[in-house]
Amino acid sequence: MPGAETDDGRAPGAIPTLRLNDGARLPQIGLGTWPLDDDEVEEAIVAAARLGYRHIDTGEPYGNEVGVGRGVRSSNLPRSEFFISTKLDGKYQGGDRAIAGLEGSLERMQLDYVDLVLIHWPLPLLGEYVSTWHTFETLLARGLTKSIGVSNFAPAHLAKLIAESSIVPAVNQIQVSPHVPRADYLAFHEQHGIATIAWSPLGGGTLLTDPVITKIAAEHDVSPAQVVLRWYVQQGMAAVPKTKNPARMLENRTVFDFQLTSHDMVAMKSLAGGAEAVDPETDGH
Repeated sequence: MPGAETDDGRAPGAIPTLRLNDGARLPQIGLGTWPLDDDEVEEAIVAAARLGYRHIDTGEPYGNEVGVGRGVRSSNLPRSEFFISTKLDGKYQGGDRAIAGLEGSLERMQLDYVDLVLIHWPLPLLGEYVSTWHTFETLLARGLTKSIGVSNFAPAHLAKLIAESSIVPAVNQIQVSPHVPRADYLAFHEQHGIATIAWSPLGGGTLLTDPVITKIAAEHDVSPAQVVLRWYVQQGMAAVPKTKNPARMLENRTVFDFQLTSHDMVAMKSLAGGAEAVDPETDGH
């Protein structure tokens, strides 16, 4: 396995970042926190911070924002070193509900601001994601967040949002993987300068036993998880794998010192369709 811990147990080197369209820097590998509870997530963040993680992904529906805040404080690192993202679900869409929503998240985490807040799902049948985005612009202007973005938005939802507002989302966090490649989403993101973050990037573990992935891993002397995470990194995406195991955390972040070949990337295209894709038109809460 490439990479190694230093003598004090810390992983070497900072995790590379992506520059967002608003100038913020987003670490490419972050720590996903669903479905960890408050105690688990506090312990996980302390371990992850020791290993060089700075990007922490949570959400109001996860029910662990209290633990996220505790973990940041328990890390003994300055707040400014972290990139903390949260999400607001459907009950905060419409009117100015998102203001109370983010204020509640900040109160639970005991933070003055988050680095990124996302609309969790577009919920097009509700018809409020554009008005909610306008409220997100207010959250940005008030300094309650440094960046604003969306999650699980299809290109059609993004196009409507961009046409009816003044700020292009900095991020769209989506289901994307070798099983669900979302070429149309990625092309739209690139065209409009929207960064892609992959949720559940290891596909719930299903990718890790695929013969194509395991063969590539053996050829590079890395783990299957590292192959999959490298697939995101090499295409300029960010990913937030969830684990509370420090050994897995180290493995997940050690993906910057090897390269998948063009043959590897072509081989991984054969995995498309290997998992059910969520439908942003009908899924969400």
